[in-house]
Amino acid sequence: MSSAKDRAVTDRRTWIRTAMGLLLGIVSASPLLARPEAPSQGPVLRGAGATFPAPLYQRWISVYGQQQPEVKITYDAVGSGEGIRRFVAGEVDFAGSDAAISDEQAAQITRGVQLVPATAGMVVLAYNLKGLEGPLKLKREAYVDLFAGRITKWNDPRIKETNPTLSLPNQTITIVARQDSSGTTYALTNHLSAISPEWRDRGPGIGKVIDWPGGAMLARGNEGVASRLKISEGSIGYVEYGFAKRLGLPMAWLENKRGQFVEPNDQSGELALGANSKLLPTGLRSFMPDPDGEHAYPIVTFSWLLLYRHYPAPEHASALKTFVAWGLSQGQAHARELGYIPLPALIAEQARGELDNIE
Repeated sequence: MSSAKDRAVTDRRTWIRTAMGLLLGIVSASPLLARPEAPSQGPVLRGAGATFPAPLYQRWISVYGQQQPEVKITYDAVGSGEGIRRFVAGEVDFAGSDAAISDEQAAQITRGVQLVPATAGMVVLAYNLKGLEGPLKLKREAYVDLFAGRITKWNDPRIKETNPTLSLPNQTITIVARQDSSGTTYALTNHLSAISPEWRDRGPGIGKVIDWPGGAMLARGNEGVASRLKISEGSIGYVEYGFAKRLGLPMAWLENKRGQFVEPNDQSGELALGANSKLLPTGLRSFMPDPDGEHAYPIVTFSWLLLYRHYPAPEHASALKTFVAWGLSQGQAHARELGYIPLPALIAEQARGELDNIE
């Protein structure tokens, strides 16, 4: 027979189990104490592509995400070529490209393609030379020959001709160029082909990947090129204006179509785009390889978003259209701060109208 002490211990344990059970039942039944349900997750939109507009797209994603937190958007800056590859393969919801997309590539996409210009910018020739007391000015023939490997020293007479007051060193020029498939490379070589028949017909021509002559130093992305220029004395390379500006890299003044040496800045880029902008042709694919205008900077390009015309999930189509429409309106206000050229109102309106093709 159990002692009175044992029975007391057993009764106390039974009471505790009963009380805990009642308490858990109350918590589960109470709408105030029950664990709240997790908010429903909205669509996730995945993008990839050009490094040229990446800082602007990341800003858009951040600001828009604060306004619409239920929509998650990512953008992987891997270069225009890789972005187009992923888009053609259906691995992303949208892509970024400074080279648009070719008819051959578009034909591979059964869901259709809608090209939308999202921003514009300048390709600058940034350099790293110590002791120059003034900006470096390059004639058209000089920078063509420089990238073609026909000018190899900084004190070459063709550079000294337009920079008589600068102390140019007897130093080998190191070209810094893109290693990956790049829309920035496309924009530069499109310009070089427009101003030099030699480059176009017997040289490298136009492309997203170029076999640069000589011992070019290669880097991935605009950020990679800009970073390499920053630490490589005697180097010159091509990069989107905003990247060079943020790193404090000096940028060459280039001779434009009117024979004027133009400093790359916000005003000269906008003059180039504004003086040559008009309604884009069907498909919204248009290039300005050698813009006109006395004070226009000579290397400018649009940067496009590639969207499908048909999305399997209606909520994805709706969310993407809303985000891009925001970028083409409110998002343009962030362009100048980051070194881009806002789209002219006429082109932005035309681009927003094309979003009706997406479903």
